[in-house]
Amino acid sequence: MDKLSNYDENSDAGYTSSPSNTPGFSTVSGDSFAYCQTWTSSESETVDESSYSSESSPSPWRAKPNVLSKLGMKLCKPSMDDKLGGSDLLDSAELEMMKERFAKLLLGEDMSGSGKGVCTAVTISNAITNLYATVFGQSLKLEPLKPEKKAMWKREMKVLLSVCDYIQEFAPTAQYLKDGTIVEMMKSRPRLDIYINLPALQKLDTMLVEILDTFQDTEFWYAENIPGNLNRGASFRRIVPRKDEKWWLPVPCVLPGGLSDTSKKHLIEKRDCANQIHKAAMAINSNLLAEIDIPETYIDNLPKSGRSSLGDSIYHYMHTADKFSPEQLLDCLKITSEYEALELVDRVESSMYTWRRKTCLSHSMSSWSKVKDLMEDTDSNDKSYTLAERAESLLFCLKQRYPELSQTSLDTCKIQHNRDVGKAVLESYSRVLEGLAFIIVAWIEDVLHVDKSMRNRDV
Repeated sequence: MDKLSNYDENSDAGYTSSPSNTPGFSTVSGDSFAYCQTWTSSESETVDESSYSSESSPSPWRAKPNVLSKLGMKLCKPSMDDKLGGSDLLDSAELEMMKERFAKLLLGEDMSGSGKGVCTAVTISNAITNLYATVFGQSLKLEPLKPEKKAMWKREMKVLLSVCDYIQEFAPTAQYLKDGTIVEMMKSRPRLDIYINLPALQKLDTMLVEILDTFQDTEFWYAENIPGNLNRGASFRRIVPRKDEKWWLPVPCVLPGGLSDTSKKHLIEKRDCANQIHKAAMAINSNLLAEIDIPETYIDNLPKSGRSSLGDSIYHYMHTADKFSPEQLLDCLKITSEYEALELVDRVESSMYTWRRKTCLSHSMSSWSKVKDLMEDTDSNDKSYTLAERAESLLFCLKQRYPELSQTSLDTCKIQHNRDVGKAVLESYSRVLEGLAFIIVAWIEDVLHVDKSMRNRDV
């Protein structure tokens, strides 16, 4: 009977959460999508028995407070991150949204469950992109994020980035034994690209949100972009009409005298800061994309001739010029829009890889991964080699002259066919931060433009 009673007592050591318990996220990797109760062991702390329901649970695994006290277990208190939304409890709408996103991650965005979804890397990349669109997609003004939006961004990004905590690599380390012998052992550590880039991106993320938080009490405001120069609701306030290409954005407005020196200085400082953040995020994103392998599908779809891709006029200049000048070539082309620039970038990039592939084939090397090493050792008199080098310099010049271009066809193909989860997280994170920094700079430039216009009118 004693053994039976002991068995009965131990069998009640499990638990089921009662309706009065507070739900929380699993602390295994920060927050997670798992909606469950979390328990931690503590020898010195006791359990508040008032947190448990006095009603009997239909489940045989109901937790007994005295048993949990013997085991030294307690219910985790909500962290500060859980309280960002102003409440300790997730409302039903947020819970359902997180459950839906978690399901999409597991199913690879194939809601039929047939296993035909995209890979995990693409799913996480899309999740970060969609989260950015949800939080910042409707932001059209230079103002702080709403508390619920900021809470959503911090909470869900923490969940999506938590996968990087488990991406490890082995590295040799020296271990010293008691007798002085040195033994080399393999020890796991965070993968180097994640260890370097992820903290930097998180810092840039924090800085961008802090920049938006500084625009609470401002000397400028926004009005709807309506035809005409006057707002009838406040006729004494002048409105500088916006250019046609930004007709959907609200128009920033200032008083007739313009902004004060303090406000203008603050805007310029934040613009310069956001501009530096944009450059840093863009550099990280470019390096990450360069490290992703070129998909075989892109190589298979390359044109047979680089000349047909570039066009006769550009090819003739690149082929016949003794001293190739990409700047002079771009000046002659007279590109009038970023769309034309992006189209030219795609053509130059495909031509460059076509010529590199020809150089590779001419030297009887079948592995595409060896092309880069081959190009370093190839004779500069090779025609395809020379054209590939000139195409690369033209491509670099194009990206320098038009730094705000969207992703090229090769970049998009790399993202769609990437299988590395760590690179997918870093690439998508840096991409959305690059976009956020860019629009912050644009918003500040709009306000400064309106201020300058007002000052010129008053002179």
